[in-house]
Amino acid sequence: MESPLSKFGNTSPVKSDINQQNIGVADLKLLRVFKTVVEAGGFTAACNELNIGLAAISKQISDLEIRFGMKLCTRGREGFYLTEHGKVAYLACLDLFSSINQFRDTLNHARHEIFGELNIGIIDNTITDAQSPVVGALSEIHRQAPKVSVRLHATQLEEIERGVIDGRFTCGIIPVYQEKPDFDYFFLYNEIAHLCCSSQHELFSIAPEALTNERIAGASLIRHFYTNHGHQNPALQFSPSNAVAVQVEAVTMLILTGNYVGFLPAHYISRYVHEGKIKALKPESIHVTTPFNLVVKRGAALNSVVKLFRDALKNTAVVPADHSGAK
Repeated sequence: MESPLSKFGNTSPVKSDINQQNIGVADLKLLRVFKTVVEAGGFTAACNELNIGLAAISKQISDLEIRFGMKLCTRGREGFYLTEHGKVAYLACLDLFSSINQFRDTLNHARHEIFGELNIGIIDNTITDAQSPVVGALSEIHRQAPKVSVRLHATQLEEIERGVIDGRFTCGIIPVYQEKPDFDYFFLYNEIAHLCCSSQHELFSIAPEALTNERIAGASLIRHFYTNHGHQNPALQFSPSNAVAVQVEAVTMLILTGNYVGFLPAHYISRYVHEGKIKALKPESIHVTTPFNLVVKRGAALNSVVKLFRDALKNTAVVPADHSGAK
């Protein structure tokens, strides 16, 4: 789903007769509702998050628009869109609540309690990886800091990166194909992927001793949207392919057609291998290693909640003996 920040809407002003007053508790409540609506992608989706009805949300957003004298969003048949004023207001909300959380964190630290919010973006289809430290780390967070509010988002890589940069996500847990200057990286573990084909593919029934690299390279390889896996398997020079996929599930669907081969995480394919639907081709020599990292915005001050989560991840992760750990 496209972020509302990337859309344009009506920017006509709303008359206000109280916009000279200071920000108060009531304003903060309205701003939290607005922030939730934006991050949920609309009024209806925010109902479950806020546990209030659609009419109540609509009234509170209208009250906020009157309070600050500007049209923040449009809603109706065309969908939910932020106006230019709304985009500015949302980014200001992120700064405001970040400052409030930092203030609260400073005071709570003095009395040895940890409060705050932890909005985590995590790449999808990693739940089956026994190496992933996320579940253990979240359990540790709940044990050490039960008052921390945790919100977990499973989504695509680009959305996680955007969310960390613009402040919607506190941090992200992602595969790192190439480091970017926008982030600080903390290594967690390596994911291993094998080259796979389905039972409908001609390579499936070939005996291992007859399965040469040349024969494998003749197959149509699904191109990964983010990177070229060929650099880790230089002996294989695949022909150009017309199949491109972004997510693990999408790669799997294309493989199951029987027309393509593609790289899938070893932990993910176990079910399909057991059912006889997918086979890893020469897994002892053909594989791809992708590091998974915790990422935060470059140069961002890590509050006690993020530090606790980072340490919990490091303590839970299965780190190879020859890996140095954090980058």
